[in-house]
Amino acid sequence: MENEARSSMLREVARYYAARLEEHGPTSRGVDWNNRASHENRHQQFLRLLQRDPDASVIDLGCGFGDFLRFLREAGHRGKYLGYDVSSSMIESARELHRDSKNCEWRVGNDPAETADFAIASGIFNVKGSVSSDQWAEYVDDTIEILARVGRSGFAFNLLSLSSDPDRRRSDLYYADPVKLLNHCLARFGRSVALLQDYGLYEFTVIVRHPPAA
Repeated sequence: MENEARSSMLREVARYYAARLEEHGPTSRGVDWNNRASHENRHQQFLRLLQRDPDASVIDLGCGFGDFLRFLREAGHRGKYLGYDVSSSMIESARELHRDSKNCEWRVGNDPAETADFAIASGIFNVKGSVSSDQWAEYVDDTIEILARVGRSGFAFNLLSLSSDPDRRRSDLYYADPVKLLNHCLARFGRSVALLQDYGLYEFTVIVRHPPAA
C-alpha cells in the first residue's frame, strides 16, 4: 500500500476514535466496544499468548487508553508494556490514566521502532469507514507483517468474522474469513498458529508463535 493512502486511512481512523473517546470517555464505549464484558472477553483471549511468561515485554498496537495494561497487571503480568495508537488523544488519556503505573511507555504511531517479546492488536482492523474492503484487506496484511516483525516470540490480533450473520454486518466495518487468515498465517509464519472463535463474539483471534531461534 502506498504511504499516502495508508496515512490518509490512519488519519480517518484517528479522527473516528478521537470522537468516540470525546463522546464516551475512557470506557469500553470510548474505544468502540459494546460493553465492558465484551472488552474483558477480548483481553482474555490474548493471555494464551502471554501466560507462559509474566515478565515478557509487550507491544500493544492500537492501545486506546491502555485498558489492556490494566488487565495485564491484574492478571499478574510484570513485564514492560509499550502502547501505540494513531490517536494522540487516546495516548494523552492513557498517560493520564496510568501515570502511576510502572514499566510502561506510550507512543503516537502505528509502526513501532522497538521490538518486544510479544505484540498484540485488538480491534484495530474493525472500522474501515469509507475505505474499500480490498484496500482495507491490504492494510490488514501490512499490519500483520508489522506485528510479526515487532513481536520477537509471537503476536496476536483479532478481526470481525465473516462467520457472523450477514444481516448483522455493517458497511463501515471490515469482516474477514477466518479460514483464509489462518491459512495465510500458517503459510507465512509456520505451524504454531491458533485460531480462536469460541468465545461468544462475532469475531476471531489469531495467535502466532515464532519458532525458537536456532
